Amino acid sequence: MAANSNPTVRRRRLGAELRRLRLASGLKGIEVAKQLMVSQPKISHLENGRRTISPRDVRDLCAIYGVTDSQVIDALMQMARESGQQGWWHAYGDIPQSAYIALETDATSLHTYEPMVIPALLQTPAYAHAVIEETIPQLTVEQAATRLKVRLRRQHRIYTPVTPLRLWAVLDEAVLRRVVGSPDIMREQLEHLTALSAEPHITVQILPCTMGAHAGLSRQFSILKIADTPGAVVYLEGFTSDFYLEKHPDVRHYSVLHDHLRAQALDTAGTRDFIADVTKTY
Repeated sequence: MAANSNPTVRRRRLGAELRRLRLASGLKGIEVAKQLMVSQPKISHLENGRRTISPRDVRDLCAIYGVTDSQVIDALMQMARESGQQGWWHAYGDIPQSAYIALETDATSLHTYEPMVIPALLQTPAYAHAVIEETIPQLTVEQAATRLKVRLRRQHRIYTPVTPLRLWAVLDEAVLRRVVGSPDIMREQLEHLTALSAEPHITVQILPCTMGAHAGLSRQFSILKIADTPGAVVYLEGFTSDFYLEKHPDVRHYSVLHDHLRAQALDTAGTRDFIADVTKTY
């Protein structure tokens, strides 16, 4: 899917442009909210791309900001119309992590640390099926099948010919040792991981257990960067709810953390040798 086709990303781009126009006008969010007779958080959510904005709202905001160029106004209103469209994942019904999938679909880069399982984008179908089935036992057969289809559809992003996702994954050694499904499934998965790690846009590093305690022991995290939008988004997956961090100090904290984990992990050549050795045990 092209990088400009995600409605969530359109909202973020539109929000960033509206924020730029507000700042250029010298107005504060609370002042704009009073003029529109809405709450200040609504203005903040619109600028952060957290909620859909109507063409009428865009027109009214442009009037408040003193924008008179009809071409600019029309372009922004068209972005608002397109931001209301649905992404491919909505065809699968009400699925979890839809907000994350929206970001992942149009991210230009993804830096992730995973201490438990192979990252979803790098999983084989058999491994993915086992992860879904074994970690969420309350799912029906139909629900599990839907989640598997969605997970495999997400992987299209790393196979996009022109602009594939730039993925940098640091994995704890435990990810390789934990038998998910069966030894045969694990062997296939590790061979698949090795093959993908040879792709120029995919970097995989293993953090051996011999490194001892480190800053990444607490939890998995991902950092997504999206073209033409400011900053980045940190994604933290929870059992019942997920968290998205966009404030600069938070993003910087996790970016530095990922840098430290990369420095502690084996280099790419050492990682491939390490995975090959573990693969032999299966």
